[in-house]
Amino acid sequence: MGDLLVPLYRLSADVKTDDQKNYTIRRPIPPEKHIVVDWVRKHFSEKWASECEVACSQTPASCLIAFEGNKILGFACFNVTYLNFFGPTGVDVEARGKGIGRELLLRSLLEMKHMGYAYAIIGGAGPVSFYQKTVGAIEIPDSNDGAYKGMLDG
Repeated sequence: MGDLLVPLYRLSADVKTDDQKNYTIRRPIPPEKHIVVDWVRKHFSEKWASECEVACSQTPASCLIAFEGNKILGFACFNVTYLNFFGPTGVDVEARGKGIGRELLLRSLLEMKHMGYAYAIIGGAGPVSFYQKTVGAIEIPDSNDGAYKGMLDG
């Protein structure tokens, strides 16, 4: 999968969300790090858990979580593997289709925009059409394996 480029200067400052939503999105605080990282490990992968651990070790965390009650529904990291990179991100299988992934993406990219970035890179993007439609992402030519090429695999 190739990388995508997102022009952050085109993003609206408002994230339109459903007023009837039952979940909350915020940054995790340090005492929650182990809970969030374990959840990512269980639902996604060890590699994503490693990136999430780094994101949650920063102050403030460069991670957002979506949750309802005491149940995590999704997460999104930014500025972790590389500065200016968005991801990894994921939503629990049972919580998909409710706009959680979209909101996590938009809020993360707006955080990056407020940090002064004009562009964000989505490394090894999975659902390319989702990113193109949602945030006007542009495919970066010849970027397969991009920044992840040569990564240790264990």
